[in-house]
Amino acid sequence: MEPEVEREVDPVNLNLSQAGVPGVLAPADALDGHLLICDCDGVLIDSEAIAGRVLVQEMQALWPGVDAEPIVTPLLGLRIETVLLRTAEALGRTLDAAQIDAIRVVVEAAAVEGPAVDGIEAALAAISLRKACASNSFTSYVEAVLNRTGLVRFFGERLFCADKVPNPKPAPDVYLAAARTMRVAPERCVVVEDSVTGVTAAAAAGMTVLGFLGGGHATEGQIDALKRAGASVVFDEMGQLPALVGQWLQNASFELP
Repeated sequence: MEPEVEREVDPVNLNLSQAGVPGVLAPADALDGHLLICDCDGVLIDSEAIAGRVLVQEMQALWPGVDAEPIVTPLLGLRIETVLLRTAEALGRTLDAAQIDAIRVVVEAAAVEGPAVDGIEAALAAISLRKACASNSFTSYVEAVLNRTGLVRFFGERLFCADKVPNPKPAPDVYLAAARTMRVAPERCVVVEDSVTGVTAAAAAGMTVLGFLGGGHATEGQIDALKRAGASVVFDEMGQLPALVGQWLQNASFELP
């Protein structure tokens, strides 16, 4: 099935301070008032595990003998710079701006080669909603991975990234920017997120959040963590996404297919 041709909406003024925080789908023209928003890393691209591994390798090369992995793993989903600073602080070490920038470049160069999440292309094609991507990564990186995997055909230029808003996730800025630009009320947006950071951001924006744990970085303990952060349901296969979106559109209780 070919995806719908999605109607472009002219951007509106993104005044975030005034934004507020509050099965079988119908044809696309009946769903203009709804929006599906996907995180990038861990939802569209299976890159979080790659990023985490490279972050740990870089820090352990810088500080031989340290065990950075237990600190890094729960922080995935935050900006790379934030992960580095918090990990350094936890280890009693320091990083200067040049070191942070050098590690970020290495991590992004590895993560940009990550594969599309298994089943995501078919799932997006089966959902007749307008779609946007909201990411804690920079726009240039998101454009690169979506173009390389071909997933850009579902999103076009509807990319809302950390370098385009005042505050990254867990602040709701990227999600509020998406809703305002697409002229869709936050309560009529459904979000797919894979991290506590992202779920927190989308929930703060007043949106329904579907937690996804099918990426290579998923751990057993994350199910409860995502639900505590505000996810309405947590699923682990992208083949389940169309049915979950259908349940949301019908205001039904979530049941995993």
